[in-house]
Amino acid sequence: MKYSRIAGTGSHLPDRVMTNADLERMVDTSDQWIQERTGIRQRHIAAEGETTVDLAEQAARRAMEAAGVTAQDIDLIVFGTTTPDQVFPNCGALLQARLGIRGCPALGLEAACSGFIYALSIADKFIRLGDAKCALVVGAETLSRIVDWTDRSTAILFGDGAGAVVLKPDETPGIISTHLHTDGFYKDLLYCPVGPSRGFPLDEAGRTQMFIRMTGNEIFKIAVKSLGSIVDETLAANGLDTSAIDWLVPHQANIRIIQATAKKLDMPMERVIVTVQDHGNTSAASVPMALDVGVRDGRIKRGDLLLLEAFGGGLTWGSALIRY
Repeated sequence: MKYSRIAGTGSHLPDRVMTNADLERMVDTSDQWIQERTGIRQRHIAAEGETTVDLAEQAARRAMEAAGVTAQDIDLIVFGTTTPDQVFPNCGALLQARLGIRGCPALGLEAACSGFIYALSIADKFIRLGDAKCALVVGAETLSRIVDWTDRSTAILFGDGAGAVVLKPDETPGIISTHLHTDGFYKDLLYCPVGPSRGFPLDEAGRTQMFIRMTGNEIFKIAVKSLGSIVDETLAANGLDTSAIDWLVPHQANIRIIQATAKKLDMPMERVIVTVQDHGNTSAASVPMALDVGVRDGRIKRGDLLLLEAFGGGLTWGSALIRY
């Protein structure tokens, strides 16, 4: 039986940095208030004209270099994002053209902050079935484009970035299992209310309503419960105890959610990859960016057992158990 294994990782952040001090001049907030409630110190913001695929291209090239593969080797692209460059072609196809890859399937999918985990699960199954031999999996976002910078509850949270991995077949398990869930019953707790089918009505200020809307307290409670549940599900599916996990690589949304998940695993924060302080919530990009940081700074080593997890609008949540 074939398995898929991560052969290389990559990430990229835009150059522009927006600190909490910058936000103090835009909305009624403070650096102390933001850090105490979220753990975020700064976020990166895409430059004017810089797109999701621009960021993804840089992350993808770094992952391909780390994996020692070229454009001719890639035979599948799966791209998770909430903020595509355009309605169509999808971001996978746009990235394919940038990288000089011809003819392979290139998919775009939208599962909000869980987008990378969903994309990883799809690519893993292509490789297990023998339908792909070298897959590029991307999570990238320019969330700053849909943030209402007058809304304190969301403006402090989100940033832009991209992460990517290359998957290749292996005789031993790399991606051991993935677990995906959605509950549309909670769709109105975290959403963006407009789109091509519904249209783009204007608010009283004459702005399109293409902004993230979130009921923060409810999202926090459901996120903690759902991520705790998926930790149990993942471990039970593989007959493992929490002590088997070497590293937790969580969605970087809020330090309090990360701490609650680590507590569920009885895992010290020293064994958790935390990057939220440096870039805020980058949605589908946050898990692969955190993974890349942990790999490149030497904390994550070959043979380590990793638990990746994410939670986002939809509501969606997912996990991946990986032997790196």
